[in-house]
This record gives sequence, structure tokens and C-alpha cells, in this order.
Amino acid sequence: LAGEYPRIERIITIASGSLTKGAVLGRITASGKFVLSASGASDGSKTPDAILAENIDASAEDKQAVVYFSGEFNENALQLGTGHTVESIRAGLRSKSIFLRSNQS
Repeated sequence: LAGEYPRIERIITIASGSLTKGAVLGRITASGKFVLSASGASDGSKTPDAILAENIDASAEDKQAVVYFSGEFNENALQLGTGHTVESIRAGLRSKSIFLRSNQS
């Protein structure tokens, strides 16, 4: 977390992967489940949609997890998927009321 902007938390389903708090997630269009957003994904998850609020291991099966759908976050603490950079996701997240700033390394 990086600031006081109101955070909206929800419980969602993580479809795969071992992810850390701060992972930038995209939603798979067909299932509505979330995965680490990667710029080359063709299942809808290439568009960042949420920030993971807790560590989660969904490598063996789908898991429920808490995510943020709004808030202000430290860009240096994010886990980004392949092909994404902070600059490539900043504007898209801003339109979803997720704001990134560099307040600590």
C-alpha cells in the first residue's frame, strides 16, 4: 500500500500460480478467474484489473484470495507478469481507480 486513497477489497478466484502480495492480476474472460496479468495473454487476462492483497499458492488448484479493486499502491512492490512494466500498466489501472506511485524501494 502506498497511500490513503480508499481501497475496495473483494474475494476472487485465482486460477493458477504461486503469487505474492502485490501481484498485478488480469481476469480470464471465459471463467472470470484471475491470473498474473501478462501482456501477451489471449484469454482476456492481459489487461490488469486488480492487485493481490495476500500471498497465495494456486499451483495445484484454484484458490480464493483477497484483491484490491481500488487504492494507491507502491509501484516498487508490484509483481508484474511477462511483458508488463509499471509504465505500460499505469494508465489502464488509473482508469480503474488503482493509482501507482513510487514512495519506497
